[in-house]
Amino acid sequence: MPQLYSVDDCESLTTKQVHGLYKDHVNRSQVSLMTSFGFGQELVERAEGAYIHQRDGRRVLDFTGGVGVLNHGHNHPRILAARRRFQEERRMEVHKTYFSPYIAALGHNLAELLPGDLNMSFFPNSGAEAVEGAVKLAYKYHGGRRSKVLRADISFHGKLLGSGSLTGQNQSTFQFPGIPGVGVFPYGDLAAVEREVANSRTAKGDSDVYCILIEPLSASTMNVCSEEFLRGLRELCTREDIVLLFDEIYTGWGKTGSLFHFMRYEGLVPDILTTSKSFGGGKSSISAFIAREPVFRKAYDNLTDALLQSTSTTYYGFGEEAITAIEAVNVAVEDDYPARARAIERILGPGLERIAKEHPDVVSEVRGVGALHGVFLHKGPKLLELATKLVPGAMTKDPRFRTKLITSSVVNALYRDHGVYAYYTLNGDNPLMAAPSLITEDHEVEYFLDALDATLAQGLPRLLTRFVKEKVSSLW
Repeated sequence: MPQLYSVDDCESLTTKQVHGLYKDHVNRSQVSLMTSFGFGQELVERAEGAYIHQRDGRRVLDFTGGVGVLNHGHNHPRILAARRRFQEERRMEVHKTYFSPYIAALGHNLAELLPGDLNMSFFPNSGAEAVEGAVKLAYKYHGGRRSKVLRADISFHGKLLGSGSLTGQNQSTFQFPGIPGVGVFPYGDLAAVEREVANSRTAKGDSDVYCILIEPLSASTMNVCSEEFLRGLRELCTREDIVLLFDEIYTGWGKTGSLFHFMRYEGLVPDILTTSKSFGGGKSSISAFIAREPVFRKAYDNLTDALLQSTSTTYYGFGEEAITAIEAVNVAVEDDYPARARAIERILGPGLERIAKEHPDVVSEVRGVGALHGVFLHKGPKLLELATKLVPGAMTKDPRFRTKLITSSVVNALYRDHGVYAYYTLNGDNPLMAAPSLITEDHEVEYFLDALDATLAQGLPRLLTRFVKEKVSSLW
């Protein structure tokens, strides 16, 4: 008989045993990377609200917001109750030949909340799938007669083969194949987009661009499109009959102070919107793309193609995922998550500006909106030269290594000294992110600010020396 672990066995595994199983069956190098930080050396007992409770009894303030997944915090009681009721009543999960009242209601709710005629929804599993489904829809809308799709140079749309080829940031040292015809423009540069469109024409002079993707707010780099750019993009796409796609997978459901970031601009409507992360309430893997009705109906609303999109994923229409999203959306609306984000910003924004002024030798810039802010740290002192020599491996070949090392040392000290869990982005200038869940209270935001202030007051030499020593010792 094979020796299989039970669920109870999992909950009694030691940290050492978990690391060993990761090395044997998941990724050995991942263990080496993550054990550089305190949170890579500990196991979690449970999580609730804004806190992670570890097996040793320590309580950690989670200021990552689950990297966009946890607007509702950990294990929101209403979401747990909805899922529990679904399970206890033995509701049916999946059968595509039965109509789902949950999918029907979820589609209706999105249409009610979104502007214009964004009325037609599809619900795959992940953000990357939503992006690929949306681009597929744009291509089908034009009947395959156009061959080019445009994306921004700093874009992040996922890591699948298709979505990865639409991602601008260098996420890998290895080049994977991607979809053909991808053109690039500088983020927020309308003139550059217009040139790309002008240079992409068929022999008959028609536009050869079928889709333009943009993140109204780039959560991985903390860059923001201007209203002028977004409206100009909308006018261009309308004029050239190009499908305009707004990717708000991270920034949706109140994170930046409006339900979706683009909705702060009255009358602005994309042809397709993608969402995921907090759409699942922190408990289910579900995403969506929502299309304007004329675009969707032209592509798929006929007897020949009606099932062309729905066959892309087995789990489309999975019942528990759908009811979780319904409850997550209702909570976000009823508890006014955009207002919660604005309340967090009123404390977090000025607090970070104050810290930047008090530590000009460490912090070069802070910027953000709502409950999403980035703290950009200097490349640091000559000590970095020594640190680079002390840290072994291919990591030092990364051109962003120094910035990542500095930011990692701050993330590590915040966690070890103050019980604050933060992260930095892998894109752009790798800012340290202050991105709390929208259920985070004022005193918790103040605690984060005090912890960051105290951490930076130690100075980069001390922070770096400590972090590098811990990293080297963890390798032996």
